[in-house]
Order: sequence, then C-alpha cells, then structure tokens
Amino acid sequence: MNLRAIQAIYVYEMKRFLRTLMESLLSPVISTSLYFVVFGSAIGSRIDQIEGVSYGSFIVPGLIMLTIITQGISNASFGIYFPKFIGTIYELHSAPINFLEIVIGYVGAAATKSLMIGVVILVTAGFFVDLEIMHPGPMLAFLVLTCLSFSLFGFIIGIWAENFQQLQIIPLLVITPLVFLGGSFYSISMLPPIWQTVSYFNPVVYLISGFRWSFFGLADVPLGLSLLAIAAFTGLCLTIIWLIFKTGYRIKS
Repeated sequence: MNLRAIQAIYVYEMKRFLRTLMESLLSPVISTSLYFVVFGSAIGSRIDQIEGVSYGSFIVPGLIMLTIITQGISNASFGIYFPKFIGTIYELHSAPINFLEIVIGYVGAAATKSLMIGVVILVTAGFFVDLEIMHPGPMLAFLVLTCLSFSLFGFIIGIWAENFQQLQIIPLLVITPLVFLGGSFYSISMLPPIWQTVSYFNPVVYLISGFRWSFFGLADVPLGLSLLAIAAFTGLCLTIIWLIFKTGYRIKS
C-alpha cells in the first residue's frame, strides 16, 4: 500500500476544498436556515408533530442526508473528472500507484468534505430546534457510511462523464428527486397505501429511515434493511470501480 501516494492525493483535494472553505461552509448554513424558515415555520405551524416528534426536529435527519448525499457526489465526481479534463490522469497511470490507492485518496477526501458539512448542518440545526440523538454511535456510523458510499458513486459519475454538463445530469435528475421522495421531510406512513408501496422501491428511503432511527428511535423500514441497503450499495459501487479500472473504461482514452 503506497501511503505516500494516498496522502498526496488526499491532501491536494482537501487543500482545494480549504481554499473555498468559507463559501463551502457558509452555503449549507444558509440553506439549512432557509429550510427551517420554510419547512420548520411555515409547514411546521400546520404539522405539530409526527409520531411524537416536532416537525422541525423530524426534518433534521432528512436535511442532513439530502446535503451529504449531494455533496459527496459533487465533490468526488469533480475530483476525478478534473484530472481527466486537464490530462493529469495519465500521470496517475504512470505513477507507482494502483487503483485502490487512487480511490482511497479521492473518495476519502470527498467523504471527509461531506462529513464536515454534515456536522455543520447538525450544529446549525441545533440553533433552531431541540435535538436529542438517541443512538449517537449508529448515527455517526450511518453518517460516515453514507458519505463514503455516495462519494464512491460520485467517483463513478466523474469517470463516466465526458463534459461538465454530464456531471450534473444524474445528481439533478435522479438523486435529488429520490432524496426528496425518500421521506426526507415526511414519514412515508403518511402516504396513501399505494404510494407507500412505491416508496419502498426508492433505495434512499432505507438510508433516511435508518438515520432517522438513530435520532428518534423511529423508522419507516426495519433497521436491518437499512444497513443491508447501504452495505449493498457500497459493495456495488466498489465492484463497478474495480471493473472500470480493470477495463480502462474512459480513463485510458
């Protein structure tokens, strides 16, 4: 394992993030505040509680998941796409570094950035609502695993994309709708039976449900299914990345 190579990639990506640290952290703070103004105040005034939890507190896990999923994809996809765009990806090919070390460097940095932003949102939410995390250990585990898995997914998108527009297609047209329809701001038990059934085909439901359970002990699906879903998604992403590097798909031409 070439630890020096991993460190070089990781530090370079983190320095790029730190150069725009104020903008990177200020944006989620503002967005979180606006969500609480709109959803917490406007809608929360009409919905008092959901399963014994105030609506303002109920949306916190979904809001965190929405942000770290999109941030993980964005950071990882841009991180690997930019070397392709400017041609420095070939330097990685010629260096004494294997695909696993490349993935650890880029995905590790993207996951770290997402985790930092997730913590910032959690702290910001504490200024608007009273939060009590019932299971802090599982909460942290879900947070880290979600950052990691969607950073892996973003890495795949960055390799697949051939231009900057394609970097945004899947996050905007697929991921964001799935997160919003995955129970981020409501419980799927509030939906009519037919739409509850449809929601179970949305993989994001299982992630948000497990994460919300770690806060309030409430879940729309069994905790075991949530853990299985995120483990399966992480394994699928790792398999796809292995195949990409094995075949050289869009990284050797």
